[in-house]
Amino acid sequence: MLRIMAFNSGREASVRIVLMLGWWMGQALLPAWAAAAPLARWELIAEHPHDRSAFTQGLTIDGDRLIEGTGLYGQSHLLVRSRKTGQLLFTRSLPEDQFGEGVAVVGERIIQLTWMNGIAHVFDRELRPLSRFRLSSEGWGLTFDGTRLIRSDGSSKLRFHDARSYTEIGTLDVTDNGRPIANLNELEFIDGQIYANVWLSDRIAIIDPASGHVRAWLDLTALSGRFKQLPGWDAREAVLNGIARIPENGHLLVTGKLWPLMFELAVDKTSISDRVAGHH
Repeated sequence: MLRIMAFNSGREASVRIVLMLGWWMGQALLPAWAAAAPLARWELIAEHPHDRSAFTQGLTIDGDRLIEGTGLYGQSHLLVRSRKTGQLLFTRSLPEDQFGEGVAVVGERIIQLTWMNGIAHVFDRELRPLSRFRLSSEGWGLTFDGTRLIRSDGSSKLRFHDARSYTEIGTLDVTDNGRPIANLNELEFIDGQIYANVWLSDRIAIIDPASGHVRAWLDLTALSGRFKQLPGWDAREAVLNGIARIPENGHLLVTGKLWPLMFELAVDKTSISDRVAGHH
């Protein structure tokens, strides 16, 4: 399944194809989702409206505000909405030659990655530009663990950045039973674990931040069947992407690119393994 984006630039299409061909060559002898970590149990609590035009690349909650970063060239934005009313409070558009990606909040700063431009933007809480910094690889997902920024770049590796200087200070290889988990995308740090969307899948990996081992998977395949898909819907593009933690109850808020809904989920933490198969 080649990811050719008819509504994006040829440059994106060609780079994504090369990326995916390399990944498939490394995975060709493995069955689909040959995962050793267990499936975590979850319950659907509620459905919330979501902007169907938003190509969601990053999602996080900051108090009473929902912060979302969107992608596509010429359509990349950073948006801050009231969680209570859905009202758009602040918005910032990226330059047309930049493809927006993951977002994270660090104190009074909001950070948004770009995909292939090699930069990340830093804004204040009202989305006024503060600074920007360079990235050593592509920007995909971003989260903050209270000390460090954690970034994905579409590979099986997570990268750590100092939250003040933004210097890259370490990496983490993500595996399940020794198998590298590539295409790590949108991230959220929740209860001491890293939750990661995996591009081109309906699963979220729950990752031990010390070892990089996947402790459990959330299989959310059922969610995309809960809303009407308009003519022209492309399931290869409109994939699950976007994870936030609701602070009042610890539930997850998840959505996808161009999805009309966000889903509030309660995850059964007892179903998340304390160990990884093959590692004691």
